[in-house]
Amino acid sequence: MQTNMDNPDSTDMRERAVERLKKKRDFKADLLAYVLVNASLVGIWAATNTTFFWPIFPMMGWGIGLVFHAWDTYGHQVPTENEISKEIATLRRKEG
Repeated sequence: MQTNMDNPDSTDMRERAVERLKKKRDFKADLLAYVLVNASLVGIWAATNTTFFWPIFPMMGWGIGLVFHAWDTYGHQVPTENEISKEIATLRRKEG
């Protein structure tokens, strides 16, 4: 009896699924760290009674990296066969 794991396409799909799950787990850990560290910085800022909101600098700097991490995790998708075919046709037109 043949299992799904005997099928190379199924194995490839499993590897891709595991990769995506790891990326999602890593992103959630980074997001949690971002929230906890920056909440601590805001707490320090509030406790020091300063008027200038200096925590904005690490929030923005780290936030930019977090946005790129989110894009890599959730926004970047594997191209479909239709998209690949269209791109090949475009390349052939440009070369020919």
